[in-house]
Amino acid sequence: MHPAETDPLAILRHVFGYEAFRGPQQAIVEHVVAGGDALVLMPTGGGKSLCYQVPALARPGTGIVVSPLIALMHDQVQALRQLGVKAAMLNSSLPPGEARQVERALAAGELDLLYVAPERLLTDGFLHLLDGVHVALFAIDEAHCVSQWGHDFRPEYRQLSVLNERFPGVPRVALTATADGPTRREIVERLALEEGQVFLSSFDRPNIRYRIAAKVNPRAQLRAFLDEHTEEAGIVYCMSRAKVEATAEMLATEGRTALPYHAGLDAETRARHQDRFLKEEGVIMVATVAFGMGIDKPDVRFVVHLDLPKSIEAYYQETGRAGRDGLPSETLMLYGIEDVAKLIQFVDASDAPEARKRVERQKLDALLGLAETASCRRQVLLSYFEEELPEPCGNCDTCLSPPRTFDGSQAAQKLLSCIYRTGERFGAGHVIDVLLGVANEKVLKFGHEKLSTFGIGKDFSRDEWRGMVRQLVAMGHVAVDVEGHGGLSLAERCRPVLRGAEKVAFKAEARTKPARSAGGRGPRPVLEDPADEALFQKLKALRLELARAQGVPPYVIFHDTTLMEIARIRPRSLAGLGDVSGVGEAKLERYGPQFLAVVREG
Repeated sequence: MHPAETDPLAILRHVFGYEAFRGPQQAIVEHVVAGGDALVLMPTGGGKSLCYQVPALARPGTGIVVSPLIALMHDQVQALRQLGVKAAMLNSSLPPGEARQVERALAAGELDLLYVAPERLLTDGFLHLLDGVHVALFAIDEAHCVSQWGHDFRPEYRQLSVLNERFPGVPRVALTATADGPTRREIVERLALEEGQVFLSSFDRPNIRYRIAAKVNPRAQLRAFLDEHTEEAGIVYCMSRAKVEATAEMLATEGRTALPYHAGLDAETRARHQDRFLKEEGVIMVATVAFGMGIDKPDVRFVVHLDLPKSIEAYYQETGRAGRDGLPSETLMLYGIEDVAKLIQFVDASDAPEARKRVERQKLDALLGLAETASCRRQVLLSYFEEELPEPCGNCDTCLSPPRTFDGSQAAQKLLSCIYRTGERFGAGHVIDVLLGVANEKVLKFGHEKLSTFGIGKDFSRDEWRGMVRQLVAMGHVAVDVEGHGGLSLAERCRPVLRGAEKVAFKAEARTKPARSAGGRGPRPVLEDPADEALFQKLKALRLELARAQGVPPYVIFHDTTLMEIARIRPRSLAGLGDVSGVGEAKLERYGPQFLAVVREG
């Protein structure tokens, strides 16, 4: 670190190795360096951390970063130390002796940045220690945790308003990648940021391709998708621990490097699996949502949801773990009506007040709308965050392979009528049996073979009827009642459809598995020139060797985007290598000669 450096752009160039700020970064940095408070909303991979790291280095004193995640703290501190920045962390993973050492360094003014868990920050002892420290700024990361309506509420975040009261002259910057309108307003109110400036970036992640499909044969669908992403790192999310274990085992027996991760595993196993995911190439992490928040790995090439996530915010945040480096990445979500029933059950069984449950149901409705839309997924996704995308994106499944629609008014009437005549208490499977005229034990037990709707739906297959049930639920015509184990009932909105006063357009269930990507495989980032690609692979091999020697993830040495640029321009000198984006002075000195040697050979 250059002790006398106070110019943000010079810090960006010398320390981080970037020639210019991106998007609103410069405006945010200048505002915070001047002592202003801010709320920064920027998508994952947009460069949020620079918005507090650069000001912390430009202002006198130590930047205090509040983070709820040990994994993220560890990652950020490792990456900063590679850049020559004096960074440390304080959390429950540190032995007492090491923690005291960090506190002594803080008191002595020897740290540029200190990452601290909110629980530790809020202790009387630590606040007292801070009273005697020159604090450059407070950065509150993952600020959506303050919102009781958010998908990741953490009560201790509510108490962070103490920073404003106790350190009134110190700028505070709250940062998040995931916050709809109500959550943003709540962050401002709870953290007393009314006087601060809100910097709202686009939520769009154009490098991510979104694919959503109905569950038909989930294992086969997953295999087909992973076959397009061989030797790439990715995450597969499942709703339950048992499903995580079974899926990881299935993938491992097929010869893939797949590891399970969930809260039921002991801490040592979780840490070991996470370490392998970060440090090895091409590892697939099969996990519950206990995994991923704060994972800074830039080259996650895909994210799969084998079950419906809780909300659009959760979906956006979880899929956002793909492609942080800006290179092409892909997501796949598989879902069924059973997922909807389970999620409603979670909401209804919780101790939350009724107002909270109502919000959760609305969030689920919005997610279903995204899953069932026949229009551009990205437009639906962004509109949820109060952002308009004027044109369809051209990089989601509905844009690349537009679904066929048909007039399903008559089919909808048959389905609604059958739900009504069976007593509005049976699940989709039973209702469809009646429509298809299947006289099984359950149908006969309830005498449903005598109903007028028995056998009137033989012109559609079981899968087609299942699709129509999901779409009617998404449209708000049918309700899923968890008290009746996923029983279907009629919603008020369906009356005009039953009367024939309103038409219904259904998506045709034309695909039994997700459409393959253009070119027959996933959009893996490759260099067009085979010689450049060969050099890129050699540079990656050197990076892996250096990372293993230090016990750090490869990307903290250089990102793929930096190695690709080196392979393309082939610098012949240290000065030329120093001009490559992402090569700061500390890294140039430490690694430059070795990477130049590979370029010259290759």
